[in-house]
Amino acid sequence: MSTPEFSRPFDVRQVEGKAPHLEAGEAERAALAKRFGLVRIDRLAADLELHRKDRIVEARGTLTADFIQSCAVSAEDLPVSIVEDLYFRFVPQSTAYADGEEVEIDAGDCDEIEYAGTHFDLGEAVAQSLALAIDPFLTGPDADAARAAAGIGTPEDQGPFAALKQLKDKQA
Repeated sequence: MSTPEFSRPFDVRQVEGKAPHLEAGEAERAALAKRFGLVRIDRLAADLELHRKDRIVEARGTLTADFIQSCAVSAEDLPVSIVEDLYFRFVPQSTAYADGEEVEIDAGDCDEIEYAGTHFDLGEAVAQSLALAIDPFLTGPDADAARAAAGIGTPEDQGPFAALKQLKDKQA
């Protein structure tokens, strides 16, 4: 397994009360932009507070990012800024099941990130949060013109509501 582009390992035994500021460098931002299909990432930072109980670490804070993303229709470059609240819960890797064994999980398990040994990667968790915040269908102001030029209707021109739109257009 390769090292993540934005790796910031922390020792679970030494995190209580720490408030790290994580900021991706130029090479890290370029690698993450490639991974997430962005034109570029101009800023990626997170401010967090860490608290530990036994071997469980909770991290709360804020992610801020500025990046350039291509419009899903016209491919024009669009600037995007995000500010997201973060919450991570790092737990020791479970050994209660064997490889290949079917495991049932509940909703609480989905919010947990397992780590092996004594270290967890806070940077990779922040990077994955950025990935979740990216709008995969982002469209810019020129999207409708690009659709029309390509002979593609808008989503409202297709499907079950197309007839209603046509009636509305006739009344106008």
